[in-house]
Amino acid sequence: MSRIGKRPVTVPSGVTATVEGQTVRMKGPKGQLEFVVHNDVEVKLENGAVKVAPRYETNRAQALYGTARAQVANLVAGVTKGFEKKLEIVGVGYRAALQGKTLQLALGYSHDVSYAIPEGITIAVPKPTEITIAGNDAQRVGQVAAEIRGYRPPEPYKGKGVKYADEFIFRKEGKKK
Repeated sequence: MSRIGKRPVTVPSGVTATVEGQTVRMKGPKGQLEFVVHNDVEVKLENGAVKVAPRYETNRAQALYGTARAQVANLVAGVTKGFEKKLEIVGVGYRAALQGKTLQLALGYSHDVSYAIPEGITIAVPKPTEITIAGNDAQRVGQVAAEIRGYRPPEPYKGKGVKYADEFIFRKEGKKK
């Protein structure tokens, strides 16, 4: 049994929650989100809280209902506060710049990398070596951050590349003479 899944997700004031079949919709000050819950999981809206429970006593249902509860909690957090990821660019000549709806990245290749910013995501570049990704959907914010990081992941010798702001890069020692 999931300890996280047992707790109901409280819906704060200013947020409207609706449950229609397996679809959970949240509407709040930061927008509207929806999530379709797996058929092995039962979702109910009771007393201003969303409750998630396994529909069957199978291992799969037990595994999925804690995840479903976490997803519903992310919906509430997304429409109230939103989510944000920060990336840092390390390396000589490595930089980022916004040009309209595209992010231009100079990452040491022979060409600049252009990344089209998806709908619902806002990207800010406060410094040429910092990127801030914000949005109301936690999964999309994380996916965009992972895609940008994937263009030049940090390498273990000098630490050059695109890394998360809170990421620690294990450094390796170079060759010995």
